[in-house]
Amino acid sequence: MINQKPFLTFKTTGLVLLALLSPGSVFAASEGALRADDIVGVSFWVISMALVASTAFFFLEIQRVAPKWKTSLNVSGLVTLVAATHYFYMRDLWVATGNTPTVFRYIDWLITVPLLMVEFYLILSAITKVPAGVFWRLIIGTFVMLGGGYAGEAGYLDVWAAFAIGMGGWAFIVWEIFLGEAGKINANSAPPAVQSAFSLMRWVVLVGWAIYPIGYILGYLVGGTPDNSMILLNVVYNLADVVNKIAFGVIIWTAAVSETERLPVASKA
Repeated sequence: MINQKPFLTFKTTGLVLLALLSPGSVFAASEGALRADDIVGVSFWVISMALVASTAFFFLEIQRVAPKWKTSLNVSGLVTLVAATHYFYMRDLWVATGNTPTVFRYIDWLITVPLLMVEFYLILSAITKVPAGVFWRLIIGTFVMLGGGYAGEAGYLDVWAAFAIGMGGWAFIVWEIFLGEAGKINANSAPPAVQSAFSLMRWVVLVGWAIYPIGYILGYLVGGTPDNSMILLNVVYNLADVVNKIAFGVIIWTAAVSETERLPVASKA
């Protein structure tokens, strides 16, 4: 009997990509054209297509890894899928109006950033039992970080006070994955491939995520004009997203494939 799983995976991935690329998903394609000198618009187009390609890749690769890694790859695909959908809207809105409301960016982050944090919990859970406290500390730190950032960018709090709150949430996450329980479980229980992936992921959070507060400082705290701040913020945030969201998934995929190849054939089914 023919195995239908690969066919269904291809079919599902194809339907997802078709929905993303269909005319109905384009917010303002008919109202403006991308200019070659529009660095923000070009960055939106590049990352939106990169996110679509990454989504297809992660979903298709699910069939290649052992069952215990499938959830992690599914989450990676969901992160890039959600981000791609939001980027299509932000991209076309920018081309049509030269504006990207803060709320679009934070709706994206409110979904994708907690999912990225969940990945730390998932890859550890694939190899050992992990206390629920690890999950909740990562989630709480994430929402504190995002809440502070949004309050400052949307004008609900003083930009410096909001910046301090957001940085506090980020620092809490960094502490948990480097020195907290999550970091200790990785050091004591994880095999080499998982330790390597976990280490790379936490450096993405420490170094890659530093781009976001840098963008916030350049956009809101250095006294630039509103137009220049809008351009700078979007370019910085777009570059950060393409690195942090796609790189996270690639790191997890690498660990999943490496660990799967070490398993006996019977364990891979």
